[in-house]
Order: sequence, then structure tokens, then C-alpha cells
Amino acid sequence: MLLFPTEMESERLRYELLEPETFDPFELYEHVNAEAPHIEEITEYMTWEPYAHPKIAFDWVEQCGEDTETGEGATYVLRPKESEQAGELAGLAGLDVDWDRRLATMGTWLRKPFWGRGFSGERAGRLLELAFDQLDLEVVAITHDPENEQSARAIQKYVECFGGQKTGRIRNDIVVDGKPRDSIRYSISRMEWVSNRDKE
Repeated sequence: MLLFPTEMESERLRYELLEPETFDPFELYEHVNAEAPHIEEITEYMTWEPYAHPKIAFDWVEQCGEDTETGEGATYVLRPKESEQAGELAGLAGLDVDWDRRLATMGTWLRKPFWGRGFSGERAGRLLELAFDQLDLEVVAITHDPENEQSARAIQKYVECFGGQKTGRIRNDIVVDGKPRDSIRYSISRMEWVSNRDKE
């Protein structure tokens, strides 16, 4: 039995647990390879680079499966429920869990056609619900590259909505293009979530 739900929904999105048995790595590779549309913009501030070959996608999907089996985290495939893009891979969303600290770190990336539509905040609300209501965690953290202004705006919006706060700058926290970089960290506590959950 899995700790994480295999499927979830929010208003406009469907969430499918990324498992090696049910997800085709070639579908991921199609959107993250070096020739994929807008891939340089998508990965500009990410800790991963465009995939050079399909094996990277296969290995990563296997790693996601291992993390799910051990309860260390879950990665979800995001798909719109309606519109002409219904069923397409819009992006991925993840929750990495540190059980000793009762802490989850949340992350996501979206393909460019799905930017600017409020999906990041909608996804955050659904994963916060999972973290606090089902997994009984105490804090959820979110980070972004200091230069990623688009992510900063999206994160600040939903962190404020759910009563969270900016907790500071962590030096040399991430690696982008082989170089260590700082990150900006935010957090939302269970108490803040409970007090603000109906505001989304």
C-alpha cells in the first residue's frame, strides 16, 4: 500500500502519481529534451538541464518510483481536466518529505503554454492539503532561485494567501549549470494553513 495517493484532483487539474509501472518516460522526454519547445526558458533556473537522451528520463522515473516506495517523496504528473489541452502533460509537481523534521519541500515546473494561468497556486493548495491533512506534517517549505522573478511572484502570492512567510536566503543551496547558487526560502505551517485554507 502506498503512502501517497495515486490520483488527486483540484479545480482544473488532475494529479497522477508518477510511477514506473504506469508512466511512459518517453512522454516526459518529449517535453524536456534539448530540442523541446521553450526548454531553455523552462530550465533557466532549474537544478536540472535539458535531457540529452531518453535514458535520463527512464532513470529519473525509476528514482521517483523508489522515493514513493520508501515514503521519501512523491512526484505527480499534472494534466488539465478540461479545455483543448485536457489530458496533456502540463508539468510535474513534487513533495519531498523529511519525516524526522515533519517537513516537506514542495516544487514544480510547468511547460510554457501553461504559464501565467494560476496553475502553480492551484497545485500548491492541493499539495498543502496532502501534506497537512493526510501526511500530518508540520511545515511545508518552498524555494526559488533569487533571479527567477516569475517564480518569486507566483510563490509570494500563494504563500501570502495561505498565511506563510519568507524565511530567508540560503547561501549556496542549489546548483544551476554546475554552479552553486543561493535560494530564497518560504514556509507555511500547519497552523497558518488551517487558519487560511479557505482563502484560495
